[in-house]
Amino acid sequence: MQFLDDSLLPENQEKLVIQVAPYGPQWIPGDSDDIPVTFAEQVQKAVDCWNAGATVLHVHVREADGKGSKRLSMFNELLARLREAVPKMVLQVGGSISFAPESEGQAAKWLNDDTRHMLAELSPRPDQVTVAINTSQMNVMELMTEADVAGTSLANPALQAAYTDMISPSNPSWHVEHIRRLVANGIQPHFMLGNLTQLETVERLIRRGKYRGPLVLNYVAIGGGASGLHPADMLEFARRVPDGAVLTLETLNRHVFPFNTMAIAMGMHVRVGIEDTLFGPDGKRMSSAQQIEAMVRTARGLGRDVAGEDDARRIYRLGESYADADETLAQLGYAPNRSAGERGAPMRRVA
Repeated sequence: MQFLDDSLLPENQEKLVIQVAPYGPQWIPGDSDDIPVTFAEQVQKAVDCWNAGATVLHVHVREADGKGSKRLSMFNELLARLREAVPKMVLQVGGSISFAPESEGQAAKWLNDDTRHMLAELSPRPDQVTVAINTSQMNVMELMTEADVAGTSLANPALQAAYTDMISPSNPSWHVEHIRRLVANGIQPHFMLGNLTQLETVERLIRRGKYRGPLVLNYVAIGGGASGLHPADMLEFARRVPDGAVLTLETLNRHVFPFNTMAIAMGMHVRVGIEDTLFGPDGKRMSSAQQIEAMVRTARGLGRDVAGEDDARRIYRLGESYADADETLAQLGYAPNRSAGERGAPMRRVA
């Protein structure tokens, strides 16, 4: 990203897109009074977040017993209800789901990665599905403190051990095929990147024509295999992101608020919600809607406009695709690929 002399002035910044992750799949209902369980509660939570100022909804689904659902039919039903209740909201399904077969016939057909590729077959289709790039450790406990988990299920040593050893699987043969299937079904990949090497892999996919669309991504600073909390790492990541990309900062626990304040000031976008933190900056419990309202207040304090009902779709370039690698690179603001025999740094040609 380029920072010109006037880039920090709010009148020159794009409107702020607020993502919200209000379903908190790592928590159980007793961990917080802000966890929706029934379909009606899950839909109402989306409405509350929309009314508070969020325009992008990160979707997970719970079964009636409060456990996270792995049933495709449950996701389809919630997506249908959300389309009716919050029709302008960008629906972004969390891509960590591996669906379980619901019948013997499905079990006979589904093999390993096929259960994860089923995200491309959701109906009604979401606007986005999140995609991790390159298999990595996802130890979300590394940055957790005793205060963060006190009184919750994550205080259980067995659960802590499971989350400590958690891995985010995304080998090249999987993510290339997954991106292909998502795009073929009209779903935009939303890249969840934890470090610069993952960003470099995405750039190579673009340069080789494996992905030809808008670059919408989160910088995922959750430690334990992803980037940590040092602002210099975040700034270097932002510097390496091309000017045509849409960059959102994501972290966890009370760090959400200082990180997002930096994002708002620098013209980037933010993510909040109980999936990332149960607490406000002062350590007191804060609902997902209250976290959104805090971001709106921060933006207004800096004079930055908050995205409205049609802005997020425009900013995310939903529905766009490009003819080839050359057009994609140009649309995203990357330097072009090197021409045969070309020496020196490849430069954009002026027609």
